[in-house]
Amino acid sequence: MSERRPIVHLIDGPVYIFRAYHSLPSMSAPDGTPTNAAYGYANTLLKWAAGRQPTHVAVAFDESQESFRNELEPGYKAQRGDPPEDLEPQFDICVEVTRALGFPVFSKRDFEADDLIATLTSQLLKRGAEVEVMTTDKDLCQLVREDGRVTIYDLARDTLRDADGVREKFGVDPAQIPDYLGLVGDAVDNLPGVPGVGAKGAAAMLRAFGKIERVPADVARWAGVEVRGAARLASLVEEHRDRALRTRDLATVRRDVPGVSAGLRDLEWRGALRDEVEPLFERLGWGRIATRIPRWTDAWPSRS
Repeated sequence: MSERRPIVHLIDGPVYIFRAYHSLPSMSAPDGTPTNAAYGYANTLLKWAAGRQPTHVAVAFDESQESFRNELEPGYKAQRGDPPEDLEPQFDICVEVTRALGFPVFSKRDFEADDLIATLTSQLLKRGAEVEVMTTDKDLCQLVREDGRVTIYDLARDTLRDADGVREKFGVDPAQIPDYLGLVGDAVDNLPGVPGVGAKGAAAMLRAFGKIERVPADVARWAGVEVRGAARLASLVEEHRDRALRTRDLATVRRDVPGVSAGLRDLEWRGALRDEVEPLFERLGWGRIATRIPRWTDAWPSRS
């Protein structure tokens, strides 16, 4: 019997910080620093770790509100504006909490957490690992592999999506997710798609033609495509094809972020260090939350 590949859990930190911020009422540390998002985020990590008992983990963060995509498209995520005043100081706290719990942290100027996760995934696959990405971000579904070695886990819904799960959700293959977003757009990231093209139409086109650039303007070539209003859709795609291709490029994650590298030993999770956790949690006024930590260690693995 062959030895099972190690599973590396890559966590999309910003997703769970924002989720916690919008889920919990205001909280403050003894010094007045807001902590509701950080507290909820910490509880998310602890609950997940207790249930899954991971052996290898990393958490990716956005280093700033902008990335290289803003240079390509100034309107990218522009609708979000600056984070709320009481959330801004909590990002650094969340990084502190993550490190204190013993989880390796990754961030890189000009790149998003998605790009770091994609880069680590590519490296870990070459090292023989399987990867489970913890996120609610549909962009990252493009990382899912047909061989099952990369899956997406949605903690809130407790669902694990493989390639068939992505097809069930979006109607396209995982590798087609950027094309899908190019057609339908992504309101979360302020990226327009093709006006008048919805999820069903986009999925039908991509099942038939594969990529945005292969969608024909000649409706005669749409014979057999299971979609309503083929002539209208053909015309819309032709008119807005450049916009759709640009959105696709912006929705495509980078798998080669420079300076980001990790092996399995680097991502081994042995547990939290009391000398790190206790003073941090005391400063934050979190009381007995440390009792929920499922694993402690006397030393972390050396990480080069």
